[in-house]
Amino acid sequence: MVNPVHLKTLLEVTRLGSFAAAAARLGYTASAVSQQMSALERETGVVLFQRSARSVVPTEAAEVMTRHAAKVLTDIEALMAAASKTHSSTSQELRLGIFPSLATYVLPRILKNPAWKDLAIDLKVSVAEPAQTIQGLRTGGELDVALVFQVGQSGLAWPHTINRQWIGDDNFRVVLPAGWGFRTDAKVAADHLSELPWIMHHPGSPDAVVIERLFASCNLHPRVVAHSDDFHASLEMAAAGLGAALVPELALRNRPAGVVVLDVPEIRLARNVFALLINEKKTARVQLFVDLLAETMAAAGSSGN
Repeated sequence: MVNPVHLKTLLEVTRLGSFAAAAARLGYTASAVSQQMSALERETGVVLFQRSARSVVPTEAAEVMTRHAAKVLTDIEALMAAASKTHSSTSQELRLGIFPSLATYVLPRILKNPAWKDLAIDLKVSVAEPAQTIQGLRTGGELDVALVFQVGQSGLAWPHTINRQWIGDDNFRVVLPAGWGFRTDAKVAADHLSELPWIMHHPGSPDAVVIERLFASCNLHPRVVAHSDDFHASLEMAAAGLGAALVPELALRNRPAGVVVLDVPEIRLARNVFALLINEKKTARVQLFVDLLAETMAAAGSSGN
């Protein structure tokens, strides 16, 4: 299913002629716009842009899709208007499972958005890790929608009857104690970080396995001084000088003083965030909520850490 957020971005890119201009118009980063267009290409199976170092040129397929996208978005606006007219007399309960960092930094933005009230959704929230929320979907009675993430091809699985929709990517960043002498946002080769003390995930988890393989491929052999699956704890330990850590950008939005964030080109890893929906619960109103979630997550990422 094509994400309407991506269609809106497509319209701006083709109208303005660049990812950077579209990003400025929509309040994203150029990287976020590029990711959305790549996701749209995956969703549709067609190449939308001829990319070069200095420009992006829409293909014929992009021009055709742009013409249809304008009508689709107009129809969606009409649908939201129709839903808002009925919200005073009826509401829909939505039982939502969500992982902690998304609940901390994205969900509150949605609840403060005027568009949220128009949806007339009676929200029931359960904050837990993905494996637990997926179990809530499996039972068929505890949750209607689960917001989960995967790191690489980690071992999450869900029933084939569940509809999966990509929401966005939460990129990992390398953080170090400020006292180690690195400048924030400095580009550093992975081999310069080899054998430094590191705070790592608990061994054996799917995320830990993916990260260990990535580090091995970079010939990075960390000296592990702590194991932590709590990113806030990892950040505080890094700020106190204990070691380096790999932390997703959502968790960095409230990072403590005393840490610097590095750009390590060899370490490119993200948490791919998905909404898992029970098909019979996927009403137009729920779909609009999921679209609002994707848009809010993109905006949260573009506003910096």
